[in-house]
Amino acid sequence: MLGQLNEQQMNNLLASQVVGRLACTDSMQPYLVPVTYAFDGNYIYGQTNEGMKLSLLRSNPNVCFEVDAMTNMANWQSVIVRGKFEELTGNDAENALVILKNRVFPMMTSATIDGEQHEVETELDDSNRLKRVMYRISIAEKTGRFEKR
Repeated sequence: MLGQLNEQQMNNLLASQVVGRLACTDSMQPYLVPVTYAFDGNYIYGQTNEGMKLSLLRSNPNVCFEVDAMTNMANWQSVIVRGKFEELTGNDAENALVILKNRVFPMMTSATIDGEQHEVETELDDSNRLKRVMYRISIAEKTGRFEKR
C-alpha cells in the first residue's frame, strides 16, 4: 500500500533520523549533499564549513531537504521539506550547537571506544566534529509518503 504520511508521522521520521540530503542551487544547477542534522519539532539544524554548499546557500537560501527510512523496497517512508536556510550567530548558533550535539554526536562515537568500558583515562575529543557555521532550515512545507507491505 502506498500512502501519505500525516503531520505527526512526518515529524516522527524527521526526529528519528540524523542523516538527510540538502539540496540547494545557483538557479542554474542543483547541488545535493548528505548532511547530519537534528530536528527539534520546528527547525532542521546543521553545521558546515566554508565551501560550495555554504556559498550557494548564502546566495539562494531556498532549499529542499529530504530524509527517508527504508526497511526494504516495499517498506519505506520519506519526507521532503521545502524551506529557507538561515545562517546562525550568537546565542542562536550556540543553541543550535547544543541541539545538534545532543542528537547527532552520541551516534558518532563507536561503542568500541567507550572510555568507561575500556578504562580510557582521557576524555574523547569532539573538536574535529565541530564546523564553523551553524544553520537552521525554517520549514515552509512538508510532504511525506510511505509504502508498506
